[in-house]
This record gives sequence, C-alpha cells and structure tokens, in this order.
Amino acid sequence: MQFKSHARTLAVAFSLALVAGCSSTGGTQDGSMDSSRGGAGTGTAGTGQVSGSGIGADGERIGQQADGRIPEVRTIYFEYDSDTIKSEFESVLTAHARYLRGNGNARVVLQGHTDERGTREYNMALGERRAGAVQRFLEVQGVSPSQLEIVSYGEERPAVRGHGEDAYAQNRRVVFAY
Repeated sequence: MQFKSHARTLAVAFSLALVAGCSSTGGTQDGSMDSSRGGAGTGTAGTGQVSGSGIGADGERIGQQADGRIPEVRTIYFEYDSDTIKSEFESVLTAHARYLRGNGNARVVLQGHTDERGTREYNMALGERRAGAVQRFLEVQGVSPSQLEIVSYGEERPAVRGHGEDAYAQNRRVVFAY
C-alpha cells in the first residue's frame, strides 16, 4: 500500500514538473495560431483557441467558469509529432478538471487529432497519445476516470484543410466533447 502512495506522489510531482517546465512560442496574443492575422476582429472568437497568457481581455482566466458551466475553451493544441501538453493550456485543463470534479455525472470524450503528415496508423496512435496525456493530467487533478473517454481520429477530421504550417498547427489538437 505504501508503495502505491509513493508512486502516486511521484507521478503527481513529475506531472507538475513536466507542465511547469514546458515552454512554448506558439500562438499569438489574439489566440490564433497564425501570426500573419491581425489582432481584434479576426474572427477567432468562439473557435476554442486560447491566448498564450491564459488571461482574457476582461482580466478573467480563460476557460474558467464561475457559475459551474462547461468551460468555453474546449480545444488545446500540440507541437509537431508531440503529445506533451503545452504550459499555456494548463489553465484550460485546470478549468475542465474543476468542472468535472464539481459535476460528478458529467462525462467528456477527449478527441485526439493530428495533422496529415505521417502514416494513418502513426497518426491514429499519436492522436491517442495526445488524448491520453490530457486524460492523465485530468486524473492527476482529481477527475474520476469514469468521467473520461478517449478516442483518436488521427488525421481523419481536420479542423482546417490545407498543406501549410498554419493548417497543420490547428489540426494538432485534443477537443473536449461533452
């Protein structure tokens, strides 16, 4: 029994250190992944994208709902060929964990996606690893495993069609489907 307690403590400490140690230069202040777009009025509202700071225009933490509603930001993004959660999305994941802990009957499907590069089989596995990384983060935050389901769509359901880095960046994601 004591080994499980130490293993759990180490897993939590490692996860927190990993999240704290990750850094990213992706995204822009308006939350888009495309640096060529302008600031306000670019139509990114409601797309599930989040700014790097995690702070909205009104000073509120993005993705956090004070009234117990499902967090608005339901998509997090990943680097190429990676299943490591970017630190800029920690507040989004924490908001979802808070919601799920407070609503024990709520269930969410974590949908893993990739860009089109790589084989179909590799992308299915990468999408599953991305969704699994989010699942582990939420479980460490105290979410019941029975509330979580993961599915990988790989490259099959792109958010954006195209063959450039901008399109690829928006397709490397995990979506929260409540």
